[in-house]
Amino acid sequence: MRQFLCWAAALALLVTGCKSNDILSEVDPTIGGVGVLQPTRPTVQIPNQMIRWTPLRADMLDDRVADYPLTLASHRLQSVFGFLPLVQGGWDGPWTTARQVYDGEKNMPYEYGARLEGCRIRFAPSRHSGIAEVVFDAKEGALLRFRHLNGHGDFALEGDRTLVGHERFAGLDAYAWIAFDSPVSLVEQTEDKGCILLAADAEKISVRYGISYIDADQAKVNLEKEIPGWDLDAVSQVARDSWTAALGKIKVEGGTTPHRRLFYTSLYRCYERMVDISEYGRYYSAFDHQVHESDRPFYTDNWLWDTHISLEPLQTILNPAMEQDKLQSYVEMYRQSGTVPSFAVIFGDWPAMTGNYAAVWMADALAKGLQFDIETGFEGVRHNALEETLLPWRNGPRCVLDKFYDEHGWYPSLHPGEEETVPEVSLPWERRQSVGLSTAFAYCDWAVAQIARSLGKTEDEQLFLDRASWYRNVYRPDKGMFWPKDKDGNWIEGVDPRYMDRAYFTENNAYTFQWDVKHDLEGLFQLMGGRAEAEKKLDQLFRIPVQMGKGEYFIIMPDSSGMIGQFAMGNEPSFHIPYIYDYLGCPWKTQKRIHQVLDLVFSDTVSGIPGDEDGGGMSSFVVFSMMGFFPVTPGIPVYAIGSPFFEKTTISLPDGKTFTVKAKGYSEDNKYIQSARLNGKALDRAWFSHEELTAGGVLELTMGSEPNKDWGKDNLPPSRLDYGVRDGE
Repeated sequence: MRQFLCWAAALALLVTGCKSNDILSEVDPTIGGVGVLQPTRPTVQIPNQMIRWTPLRADMLDDRVADYPLTLASHRLQSVFGFLPLVQGGWDGPWTTARQVYDGEKNMPYEYGARLEGCRIRFAPSRHSGIAEVVFDAKEGALLRFRHLNGHGDFALEGDRTLVGHERFAGLDAYAWIAFDSPVSLVEQTEDKGCILLAADAEKISVRYGISYIDADQAKVNLEKEIPGWDLDAVSQVARDSWTAALGKIKVEGGTTPHRRLFYTSLYRCYERMVDISEYGRYYSAFDHQVHESDRPFYTDNWLWDTHISLEPLQTILNPAMEQDKLQSYVEMYRQSGTVPSFAVIFGDWPAMTGNYAAVWMADALAKGLQFDIETGFEGVRHNALEETLLPWRNGPRCVLDKFYDEHGWYPSLHPGEEETVPEVSLPWERRQSVGLSTAFAYCDWAVAQIARSLGKTEDEQLFLDRASWYRNVYRPDKGMFWPKDKDGNWIEGVDPRYMDRAYFTENNAYTFQWDVKHDLEGLFQLMGGRAEAEKKLDQLFRIPVQMGKGEYFIIMPDSSGMIGQFAMGNEPSFHIPYIYDYLGCPWKTQKRIHQVLDLVFSDTVSGIPGDEDGGGMSSFVVFSMMGFFPVTPGIPVYAIGSPFFEKTTISLPDGKTFTVKAKGYSEDNKYIQSARLNGKALDRAWFSHEELTAGGVLELTMGSEPNKDWGKDNLPPSRLDYGVRDGE
């Protein structure tokens, strides 16, 4: 009973967690736990570190846990070493597939707790290790199950207090060194040794473990360095302190409780990945399948299609030193494999989605003063752009479609019903995405040109600036949007821009990709007939209805969620779109739309995320937008001003300076900016530079309930093909 009271007291502390002024009291990892396509995962970890603990289940509506993986190896892809406490006779079917019904679950970034059938569990993380505590209702029938979740491997019980695990998955090996504070004994093990059932010899048992991608001895070293004893509370406190420091870099004041919960939970998710997999001077890289000696962190698990937009720019502000290490990790991956990865996950490059977005990330970092081996980085992104296939979900040399693009300046499309003849195209689902590729690589090539200019490579600069203009080749004037074109230069007819799928676009339709030219909005507006016509088109984006039935629509466009007209808030290519009004000279419309989408499409509930959050991709949009600004074009170091959700937001910069956004008179009704001052001087533009932000200071916005249509209508933020070439930028 005394053990139960101690456990209950600890769990009560986890629930109440914090005093009212504790920033962690605003974090709820269950927000978005019931997703439109994918739910969020309430990961328990130290920010950007290897161990990520989260229950294995369908979503928050699933009342059973299949396993508690000892770590999530790659976001949404693999977890390794399933662990589950069981009670003899407390399950139906074989013990190898038994699940546990949970209740009273408490999720915090630094600790987990839940009531299971016949026991209770707590967990706290360290960098490469973790500690769990299980209190059974009775000692009799108390069991611990460990199993592999991917691939194959084995478990070996060494003595009565140590279990060593090995799991082979996705072409690499994971090792676990697992220690118990009281004796355990073997009950049963499957023939392939991939699942083992142990009996606990005590009503309360603690389990410490270390994980390594090098070998079992390193897993033991990781454990002994980080969790040498059995004090779960101490481990939890260290993890808690790490989160207090990370989240405390942004302090918001005022606003509603739901808005603060949404904001800080989103900020918490911005630290799920990338993760540092270096292990005390060594790391295993799946990019060359070697163990490397290095005192520098080595980061993996990044989906750049999702994260280049706002997650990496946010971390560039908050943690530039870490961002430099992440960029250098990508450079090392290129050295090791010969390709700059698109999705650098634990098992190597996963060539998902489209684009050469490492170039955008590097160009943005370079423009903001970050230091890494940019010469080698440029070599890598140039190689990707000119020598690797650009098709989605493919690695390898250029194919016939890439060569057509190099020669003609657009990806050729197939007519409806026309059979695919290129074997490299991923069928049946992904297909060519021909227009989406044409716009994506125009932006990515523009980013390569920016890097080339900084290195004095004038021939490469001109080559890639020319390629950056090729988006114009798929602009159809009579339709007023980007449109599929066949190999003979004929427009594809008989398709509705609302319902074009992956044959032509990536996860979205023609209306979304109408604005997919972040690097040259000036040129796009000219194609549209000028700013006035572009403004009309942008207005219509939010107003044209989806008229197809929901069932049919989501079969064709499953990723287009959080719809406001044709604007898809639930998918990454839409994030910058509300801010385009700033570039059109009507920032009051940005202010209106940002509040519309965040108030109507997001919430602080389990269903409060409108699409795939993707490990910080969408959450960073929320963080930026609620602070009141957004990086519309990574690679151009400016931020478009939106409309803040708090009276005061203070960003603590790494050099001890602060940048503060004050919204005088802000309320949910007073969302419109009447005037602005930056460091006491009148600001007549709806944007500011990264240099102005990192210099520290105060952006003071006077808010009102009616729009001031004159403020910010002139001095517009830059987005043009020759940015950096003219005007001494």
